[in-house]
Amino acid sequence: MTRYRDVVLSASGRTVIPGAIWCDTFLSKLRGFTFRRQISPGDGLVLVNAKDDRLNSAIHMFFVFFDLAVIWVNGEGVVVDKLLAKPWRPHYAPQSPARYVIEGHPTLLTQIEVGEKLTFPESSLP
Repeated sequence: MTRYRDVVLSASGRTVIPGAIWCDTFLSKLRGFTFRRQISPGDGLVLVNAKDDRLNSAIHMFFVFFDLAVIWVNGEGVVVDKLLAKPWRPHYAPQSPARYVIEGHPTLLTQIEVGEKLTFPESSLP
């Protein structure tokens, strides 16, 4: 069953992704945005790992046909890295260990800064 969480800036309480898909299984993380042809500004995924780690929070962009904002967040909710991921690239990894990987529309990069804190409350969407 698909679960959804909001991605919220702790300091302001502003929701930057309402109803992001919560990916905490191997298959849901593997699927991600692969094979989709486009992304809308409100679309997002949160890939969840068991602990802070650089290797397990790395992503690939095989079979992803559009740019993605990628934001890495540690277990304490602090943004540790972010970048614009390009289609078909084999590997992106954070500069510091992360537990959560947020993937979303490229405009997300202007809304979240490294060092900010995020929370993931249960969503009332979709």
